[in-house]
Amino acid sequence: MNPTRHSDPPRCAPALPRLLPRGVPLHILLPSLIAAGVMLVPLVYLGLRAFEADSTTLVDLVFRPRNLQLLLNTLALAAGVVALTTLMAFPLAWLVTRTDIRFKKTLTILGVIPLAVPGYVMAYALIGLGGNYGVLAQLTGFQLPRLQGYWGATLALSLYTFPYLFLNLRAALAGLDGNLEESARSLGYTQGEIFRRVTLPHLMPALMAGWLVITLYVLGDFGAVALMRYEAFSYAIYTQYSGAFDRVYAAWLALMLLALAACFVMLDSLVVKRKLARIGTGVARPMTPQPLGRARFLAWPFLVALFTASIGLPVMILAYWLLLAPPDLSFFARVPGTLLRSAGAALPAALLAAAFALPVAFLTVRYRSPFATLVERSAYIGYAIPPLALALAMVFFSLRTAPFLYQTLAMLIITWAMASLALALGPIRSALLQTRPSMEEAAHSLGHGPVSTFVNVIFPRLRRGILAGVVLVFVLCMKELPITFLLAPTGYTTLAVTVFTRTSEGMLAEAAPFAAAIVVFSSLSVGLLLTKEGK
Repeated sequence: MNPTRHSDPPRCAPALPRLLPRGVPLHILLPSLIAAGVMLVPLVYLGLRAFEADSTTLVDLVFRPRNLQLLLNTLALAAGVVALTTLMAFPLAWLVTRTDIRFKKTLTILGVIPLAVPGYVMAYALIGLGGNYGVLAQLTGFQLPRLQGYWGATLALSLYTFPYLFLNLRAALAGLDGNLEESARSLGYTQGEIFRRVTLPHLMPALMAGWLVITLYVLGDFGAVALMRYEAFSYAIYTQYSGAFDRVYAAWLALMLLALAACFVMLDSLVVKRKLARIGTGVARPMTPQPLGRARFLAWPFLVALFTASIGLPVMILAYWLLLAPPDLSFFARVPGTLLRSAGAALPAALLAAAFALPVAFLTVRYRSPFATLVERSAYIGYAIPPLALALAMVFFSLRTAPFLYQTLAMLIITWAMASLALALGPIRSALLQTRPSMEEAAHSLGHGPVSTFVNVIFPRLRRGILAGVVLVFVLCMKELPITFLLAPTGYTTLAVTVFTRTSEGMLAEAAPFAAAIVVFSSLSVGLLLTKEGK
């Protein structure tokens, strides 16, 4: 028998090191494990709560006829928003990238500014426009029917989310190789055939990415849907939980909503995997802007209508309630305190999300392995779960395992950090990828320990990425509504919650100062992001 040959055990021995990364310091491995474990908590406790009922009750809950109606309503809302945002975003992206229209930079900025008006503020503006006491009736005497239900929710969400699709399409159109369409034209294809067979396939990844972001937002939205009184999954979850009618049913609704979101994520992956890069030699050529000609008489009215609805309408409604029919001065006096209260929870959440993202980024960049990939994927769970489902899961967790956290500020901060961990991870990981490992090795060779190396070598190069992640999470938490509405301590009102509660009670004038504060803060944040893009 050859002594140098071995049986199966030696061949299986390397399997464990390939699964787990080698040489990972404990100060990186342990926080990464904690982050991954925390992200699994909502899935576990949502499932535990959902399966508390007996088999007969479970069958009744899952196959209840109302569930089908909620599913159809939610899908109809998502389809309507996707269709309407495409009609808004695609012509705008085409005009600023493929035509000779003037003021392209200004039009691009105007196309992004609607992100400063959250969906619930846009719903507030639409509600304030119509009705007996609406702004239009007060100023002109013409009474417009108040928007509610499906069309109100669809319009409010579309006017807020179309910039997500616009940014994706703008980048895709700007990066499209002009030689592709030129070659198709030389082969005798008509303009319609070129668009259908060449341009559109190259735009599908951008379209799918934008549609996915919009769909996930629509599935998780609560403010606009609730204000418009539209029966979607998110609204039904809230009514079941807040009314204490059947919290097991609320858990099942949350699981159904989560499954629906997972289906859209999997559908998106089918398109994203397609390779559309050029494989021939030569240099890519930018597209030559096409003259608009007489089409400009259609383009400019479209742009005016789009920006009037998405920017002008909320500004006009807020200006009316603030200047022409202002509330009592006491409401203006409450704005600074409410703003500070919102920031007082948003800043710790942003710092906590960055603290969790830092070791996860180190693990995934410096110690690649299946285990590191699994930890990285888990970081996106909180962002993929619809916010109301995430909040409901954390309610169940606190009631069952940690009752001392129920309705505390700490629970709100932790859940915000979980929901936005993926936002903090992106910039930190990008900054770490640009930091050479040889610099860390040189510091170790000079006698520096892990802490000294991080403080003197790594942190100065990650500072901008960490700051960018903190800012992104902070801005998101300042506008966040569904999680805050379920988890905020009693009496702890943020700007978003104040706008929602005042509007839902018909107190539009009293909601105006708080809505204006959100729009101003969000506009400054969007302006900061546009400045960074320009640099």
